[in-house]
Formats: sequence, C-alpha cells, structure tokens
Amino acid sequence: MSDEVGFVSMAGAKAAGEAPEIGVGMMGYAFMGKAHTNAFKKLPYMVYPPPAIPRLVAIAGRSEDAVKEAAKRYGYESYTTDWRKLVGDERIQLFDNGGPNDAHAEPCIAAAQAGKHILCEKPLARTAKEAASMLEAAEKAGVVHMVAHNYRFVPAIRLARKLIETGRLGEIYHFRAVYLQEWIMDPNFQFVWRLDKNIAGSGALGDLGSHIIDLARFLVGEPRKVSAMAKTFIKQRPIPGGGTGEVTVDDAFVANVEFENGAIGTLESSRFCAGRKNHQVLEVNGSKGTLVFNLERLNELEVFWKDESPRETQGFHNVLVSESYHPWWKNWWPQGHMIGWEHTFVHEIAHLLDAIVNKKPVAPYGADFLDGYKNAVICDAILQSAQHEKTITIQY
Repeated sequence: MSDEVGFVSMAGAKAAGEAPEIGVGMMGYAFMGKAHTNAFKKLPYMVYPPPAIPRLVAIAGRSEDAVKEAAKRYGYESYTTDWRKLVGDERIQLFDNGGPNDAHAEPCIAAAQAGKHILCEKPLARTAKEAASMLEAAEKAGVVHMVAHNYRFVPAIRLARKLIETGRLGEIYHFRAVYLQEWIMDPNFQFVWRLDKNIAGSGALGDLGSHIIDLARFLVGEPRKVSAMAKTFIKQRPIPGGGTGEVTVDDAFVANVEFENGAIGTLESSRFCAGRKNHQVLEVNGSKGTLVFNLERLNELEVFWKDESPRETQGFHNVLVSESYHPWWKNWWPQGHMIGWEHTFVHEIAHLLDAIVNKKPVAPYGADFLDGYKNAVICDAILQSAQHEKTITIQY
C-alpha cells in the first residue's frame, strides 16, 4: 500500500540496522498512563521490526504511593512525584504527558525546551492561546510533537480517509458525528477535576468533542463557521468529605458546522446519555455514497455506493476491516481476528517513533501540535458561539 493514502505498515519503518532505544518518561499513571504504557510494551514484538525500542525509564504522578505502585506494575525503572525530574532526566528522549488538562502546557513547554520529543494527551490545551504557546515552544525547539488523537489510527477510520481523499465518495455534502457517554448522570456523582473549568478548560466539549472535531478535520477538512449550544444540567456536585462544588463546564454541546469545502455538518457530545458507554458514531455523505463508523464496532465500516449495480441489490455493505491489506493488519492476526480500542495506541506510538527515528513528519496522518492548536480554536469558537448565541467564523 502507498504512503499517499496512509496505508503504511510500520513494519520495516525502522532505521537501517538495529532499532534504536528511546527512553520514555511518562507523566500520569491512571487511564491514559495505562493505555500508553500498554502500547509501549506491546509495540516492539507486534510492530516488527519496530522503528524503535521504547525503554520505560520513569513515571511521574502526584501521589507517591500510587505512582510507586504504578512503576512496579507497569515496569518503569524509577518514579517521581515531580514532573520536572522527567524533563531533566538525560535518559529520557520522549516525554509522554497523560496528566490532567491544566498540566499539559507547562510540562510540555519545559520538555520542548529541554530537547525532548513530546506526546501529549488530548485536548492539547484548555484554550487556543495556551495551545499556541505549546506549538510555538515545540517548533522553536525543533522536537517531534504529537497529540494523542488515537482514533486516527483505527483501521476503519484510515480506510474512510482513503475512500474520501481518493475521490471514491465524490463531493462531500455532510459530516455528522456524535460522541455520547453516561458516566456523570447521577446527581450524587462526586465532583472531579473534569468538572472544573480551571483544570479541564471545558467539559464534554474537550473530553469527547475534541475527538470528533479532530475526525471532522481529518476526514472532511477545515471548518469555516460554527453555531453552537452548550448546557450544564447539574450545577452542583458533592465533594468528598462534605459540601458541594460548582460545575463550571458544559455537560453537553451541539454545534452546526460549515466546512471550507462547502460541506455542512453537526457535532454533538454529551455525558448525560443513559445507556451510552462510549458511543461515537460518524457519517459522511458524498455525491457517490455514504460512510458510517461506530467506535463500539471499530473493526467495521458501513459503506453505501449510490450507483452500485444492480440497483435491485443496492444497499449498505458492512466491511470488516481486518484483511491483511488493510492498515496495520499485517502486524496483528489472520483476517476476522479482531483488534480492540487499546491497539490504536500501538499504531499511534509506532507512527510517532517512526517520525522521531526517521525524521518524518507526524502530520497529516498523525495529529501534531498544529492540529491540537486548531482543535482548540474550534473548541473556543463553539463555547463563544454558545455563550453569545451567534455564529462564529473560525480564525486560526
């Protein structure tokens, strides 16, 4: 498969000779720390030959007992409660930031200034201004920088991108996406950092919406205008130990979008959808057909071709994206033996290591800090539109 459509197997992407070792410093030991570490450990023997061998040097977290246990569990050589020690550690070449949103900018900027390559969880920053400062620091330092928009590395999503960019879908008319969960519906759910604007920046928008905004840009192109509504359904939450905390972020948002190529679409995210665990569904309608993707069925892509013959049997096809010629599959199992959500991180990190070792750009198939900045601009515009009840033109 060719690089032009992004169907590059990471096997064979290593530099000449033995794969080099890259020391990893991980900030954060919870959800994303676990997901990224799993990928670092799995990558060398599944993506073979690997572009580089990750060495788990050190992990940082705020709670000493918890981070000590994480280092033992995950296999890091050392641990610390001070992220600055990761940045200053000469054994570390790659700084992986899986911390809360308010801990993205300062550590990543310091890592760039120290000459470390950077992988940062999404959203890149709480605001576009903050994201711009991170992009500027990374570009000035000349380090490789990547935002962990792992859904770009789902084989079915990459197939959808190929079908769109090669013109198979024709002129794009519509993009619509929802990302729905239910996990904070209970009024007695306790106040957490994701509900505090000072820490999170936004609520469902940054947590879930940033993913579908990234996929909109990845598949269809740049948005030109947005018109949005946002809502906070439960405004007070109990605090452990007594009292309540004020929820200062959105619980849900809906946005109408006009793209630069003339397509129109909708984006919707909510954490108040009963029964929805991780429901991300997107649909792209073009002059020649339609594509539908459901994250909870991530090995499948629904495809409809408008002029398919014979018309009597025309309909949606369920494409099982698991053949050896599909993106990344030669690294895994025989066709029909499914991969899961965690494997997207293996693909993502292999792409990053290949960019580091072989001096390749992260974009356009991976999300770099420029993508993260543009995502933040769109998030800011959605909140501004909702606040002022008007259409906002996107300006980077």
